[in-house]
Formats: sequence, structure tokens, C-alpha cells
Amino acid sequence: MANEIDLQQALAALTERVDSLEKSAGNDRLSIGVMSGNLDNTIAAFIIALGAIAYDMEVDMFFTFWATAALRDPKKSPAKGLLDKMFGWMLPRSSHKLPLSKMQMCGIGPKMIRSVMKSRGVKSLEQLMQEAGEFGVRIHVCEMSMGVMGLKEEEMIAYPNIDYVGVGSFIQMISESKQVVFL
Repeated sequence: MANEIDLQQALAALTERVDSLEKSAGNDRLSIGVMSGNLDNTIAAFIIALGAIAYDMEVDMFFTFWATAALRDPKKSPAKGLLDKMFGWMLPRSSHKLPLSKMQMCGIGPKMIRSVMKSRGVKSLEQLMQEAGEFGVRIHVCEMSMGVMGLKEEEMIAYPNIDYVGVGSFIQMISESKQVVFL
């Protein structure tokens, strides 16, 4: 009888411990910090996001500093002061204008990689972004980065799950995620 009670107590303690570990392990969620603003890194970030969605994970992408330029809509031009306009002239105007991290080749590199991708049936960054929106990938844009670079919400792409947050929100996302990737 005593052995049976000890066994039941051990089983209850083990069950409580497993439940606690499962809760502390985080949700089935991936957080991606996108910082570089290069075409290849941004493509990789969306491929990883869509791969995680295929495995039924929730995905949050946090765009900060140079990566925010990938989310600019070239057709939108909100009113800005001179300094903000100058930043706008220096930053890529959209995802179509992002540089490569390697092999720029005097600006031909991004066109070449897009051509090779198309010829091999690989989706473009813009197609990946559209699919990510359709499948529920959430994009969070760093408010501080936007302010520093003179970007405004009005010039960003139309994306179904986009918002503008501080780094604290990203830290909260990370704390609730099983996995975190930075690109």
C-alpha cells in the first residue's frame, strides 16, 4: 500500500513537472528579427517564415533599421521635412530596390539573382511577402527605426497583419516563442 501511494505521489509530481515545462517552453511560435535590409536576407526571412507556417507555427517578424526599407511602397510619398526626405532618397524605395549582401556587381547583382530565381521557379520576394500575408505571418515594424530614418506609416506597403511597435513588444514576442531567428 505504501509503495502504491509513493508511486502515485511520484506520478503526480512528474505530471506537474511536465506541465510546468510545457508551459515554460513557449508557444508553437517563431519570432524573426529582420535587421539587414539586404535582398537575400529578406528573402531568407520570408522563406523561413513560410516554412514555419507550413509546420503550423505562428510567426512574428520584427523589421528594424535598414530592413524597414523593404516595406516601403514606391507609389506612396507622404509629406516630409528636408532631413526625412534626405533619408528617403538614400534608402531603397521598396523591396524591388534592395541590394544584395554580396556580389553587388555595380548594382547588377540584385537583377541577376532575381532573374536566376525566376528562371529556376523560385518565388520573388514580393510573391513571398504576399503569401506570408495570406497565411497570417505578422509583421511588426520598429517605431524608433522609422522615426530615426524619417519613415512614415503612410508610405509602407499594404499588408494585412502589419503594426508599428517598440522593441519592448518584440522582447515580449521573443519571450513567448519557442524559436528566434535574426537576419
